[in-house]
Amino acid sequence: MRKLILAGATLNQTPFDWKHNVANIRHALEKAKSSKVDLLCFAELTLTGYSCEDVFLSEWLAETAWNKLLEVVAYCDNITVAIGLPVRIDGKTYNGACLIHNKKILGITLKQNLPKDGIHYEPRWFEAWKSGEVITIERAGNKIQVGDLVYDVNGVRIAFEICEDAWVLTNRPGERLCKQGVDIILNPSASHFAMSKSNIREELIRSSSEKFNCTYLYVNQLGNEAGRIIYDGDVILAQRGEIKALNRRLTFQHNDVLYCDVNIDDTNATIPAIEIDSKEKNEELAQAVSLALYDYLRKSKAKGFVLSLSGGADSSIIATFVAEMVRRGIHELGAENFCKSLGLPLENNAKKVVGQILTCVYQGTKNSSTHTLQAAEELAKSIGATFHHWSIEEEVNSYSSKIEEALGRSLSWEKDDIALQNIQARSRSPIIWMLANIKQALLLTTSNRSEGNVGYATMDGDTSGSLAPIASLSKPFVLQWLQWAEQELEYKGLSFVNDLKPTAELRPLERHQTDEADLMPYGVLEQIELLAIKQRKSPKEVYSTLNNGNEDEVLKSNIKKFFRLWSINQWKRERLAPSFHLDDLNVDPRSWCRFPILSGGFDEELNTL
Repeated sequence: MRKLILAGATLNQTPFDWKHNVANIRHALEKAKSSKVDLLCFAELTLTGYSCEDVFLSEWLAETAWNKLLEVVAYCDNITVAIGLPVRIDGKTYNGACLIHNKKILGITLKQNLPKDGIHYEPRWFEAWKSGEVITIERAGNKIQVGDLVYDVNGVRIAFEICEDAWVLTNRPGERLCKQGVDIILNPSASHFAMSKSNIREELIRSSSEKFNCTYLYVNQLGNEAGRIIYDGDVILAQRGEIKALNRRLTFQHNDVLYCDVNIDDTNATIPAIEIDSKEKNEELAQAVSLALYDYLRKSKAKGFVLSLSGGADSSIIATFVAEMVRRGIHELGAENFCKSLGLPLENNAKKVVGQILTCVYQGTKNSSTHTLQAAEELAKSIGATFHHWSIEEEVNSYSSKIEEALGRSLSWEKDDIALQNIQARSRSPIIWMLANIKQALLLTTSNRSEGNVGYATMDGDTSGSLAPIASLSKPFVLQWLQWAEQELEYKGLSFVNDLKPTAELRPLERHQTDEADLMPYGVLEQIELLAIKQRKSPKEVYSTLNNGNEDEVLKSNIKKFFRLWSINQWKRERLAPSFHLDDLNVDPRSWCRFPILSGGFDEELNTL
């Protein structure tokens, strides 16, 4: 019987942060060696980080990565290690996985299938390797085989599928590897977080191990590597159709190593190593955003967060996420390590830590209600945030009077509705930016995806900020998450927020402004968005899908409004602050959804309605 201790190491890396990345690799290696691991697999492009973007096109990056690889090789005594790095061959860059055995490089497998959908743009940086092809390259006088390889280590046949290689329907390496009698397939990956995606991943690995009659080890990247994309940090091991090892995802630790005693020949003799990992959508989102905020704050070296807290749902969910970041970080890392990692003085009380890093400001006008002020103040107090309250009425009046003098007339809600709303939102921006500058903090902007779709946001007003944590979440999801957090996470300060109807509070109070009256019911907007943006249907196709066979003039009107507002507001989406990718429906033009700034606006297509 062939028995091995297999391990996957998921690391929270940073693009070409060589000192940190190599130290993280060494730390994981030491953990593995102390547990007598035989085979350790790291994630995709672990040496450089996955998100180097156009830097992958440079010669120096691959050259430095190679030199760092040689440093790692020196630590690989009495262990077999798989580690990812970019490889330059004849002026082209390839995505590689190097297999090292007892301080010797056995070869480098090159990725054959490159993702180019959704957030992925790998063909911009990498060349796809041709299946079945193997060549020899020379590095520092050493000849090394690269390409489509199968390795034999102590009588165990090992090969790779690198991330996308396992997701394709055709040209999948596993099909050929199975015919070659491979015992272990390693899959180093950089698969982004999206709600509910982990279940799909696990089924892919389970079914792959069954289909290819092998032991299949999958290792994903971890954390907010470079700003936008979050990685789950999954380690999944399956044997012939059974999940045998599974870790808890989205850890705050810099690295996580999961081990499994594997019997290659007898699946029943493999000792399972399955950790508890919540798949509940609200819970996994809370963990993902908490980790993303922590990594962003830590890697940016900012001193904290500043937030314009209006008492509404969007700013309130962000404040709650920051509080959750602190609570979860302290719980997992301990107060000393958590505070040290963020450059904070030691404090064991989570609410006091929140007070050190989160400053919230309610910026009222005569159109603001006492209800939203109470909601903001009570939430800030309940989570421990530093809270300020001031009026911007003087600034709004100053701007308005100057314009009235220039135009030679008074401004009125009948003639100047949008301008009078926008100037309030914009008047909040300079002073909140000033506060963020003074505190050397990140200004968090509160735009959600539903508002991004239709431009229901004031550019250089509520869109002002360094980071947009919820720009990929729909308004209905935000509202239900807040209800869940009040009950399940016991944020009782959210009760005031959850009792309010969403409103911008930019028109006079007697006009009873609400978001849905300005736009359409959020549920309808979300249905149209799913069909129009994710499924890329025309206005007529959207209508045919939603009208249930009946004429519906209100639905037609809402569809027309959505497409027209979507078209004219692309320039706003282009200018939104960097946002986290949290759902596989996303309108961020820099990570998922491209659309022209100027277009025909669907005029002809809308006429068909």
